[in-house]
Amino acid sequence: MATAHVNGIIIGYDDQGDRDGMPLLLVHGHPFNRTMWAPQAEEFATAGYRVVTPDLRGYGESGVVPGITPLGVFARDIAGLMDLLGLDRVLLGGLSMGGQIVMEFYRLFPDRVSGLLLADTFPAAEKPEGKVSRNAMADRLLVEGMGGYADEVIDKMVAPYNITALPEVAAHVLGMMRTTPPEGAAAALRGRAERPDYCELLTEVTVPALVVVGVDDEYTPVSDAEFMHQQLPDSTLAVIEGSAHMPNLERPAEFNAALARFLGQRPIGEAAAGAR
Repeated sequence: MATAHVNGIIIGYDDQGDRDGMPLLLVHGHPFNRTMWAPQAEEFATAGYRVVTPDLRGYGESGVVPGITPLGVFARDIAGLMDLLGLDRVLLGGLSMGGQIVMEFYRLFPDRVSGLLLADTFPAAEKPEGKVSRNAMADRLLVEGMGGYADEVIDKMVAPYNITALPEVAAHVLGMMRTTPPEGAAAALRGRAERPDYCELLTEVTVPALVVVGVDDEYTPVSDAEFMHQQLPDSTLAVIEGSAHMPNLERPAEFNAALARFLGQRPIGEAAAGAR
């Protein structure tokens, strides 16, 4: 692991693969950390890409800032890390909250994105009842910690049949959730409750996009992915069988194959020019 001082905090990250390869920057979801991308980082770094996986502020080995963390703060942290790593443009991917951070990053820094990976996420603004629910959950996590929440949602993060069939995946996801600092998770929940609507933004995206979703995802169902696919001018949709909200961990071979096909449609040299 490496660390960087970005926007007044320490960001933990991994930077793997060929420094001259096409740069992929992958943003984890809530309440996880960068290790959720381990199967993708290993495969694509070995294949000659440069794969950067940061811990968001408040998660993993990055600094924790209590209060409210809007998606724009996460996006600017990513831009700051890119600056330190000498990356002008990246193919930017994210899952769940990470996908919403990717959309916010594109809103703020469209010229720094060569392509998008939007996995198990959705672009709509939070509904009033959702704002109440996210803030109530933030309050609860600060009082109770992460354990009870993790136990309650594990069978939505990972499909119930995979909890049985893939116990190591379930243990990894539970471990990430249980070890996330409650203050960081609560701050992100409060910020996410205030996120803008990205539906119109998707229609203005000028780079290729890959939309991925687990076929049994309850949080962001296939219909949400189909909507994003329809909104994006140049996009590919991949529905991953045998998975729920974490297809990159539940079915890494299928997820990686979809990403590899998408990357194969782009000239590597064009995107690799994003590294300076």
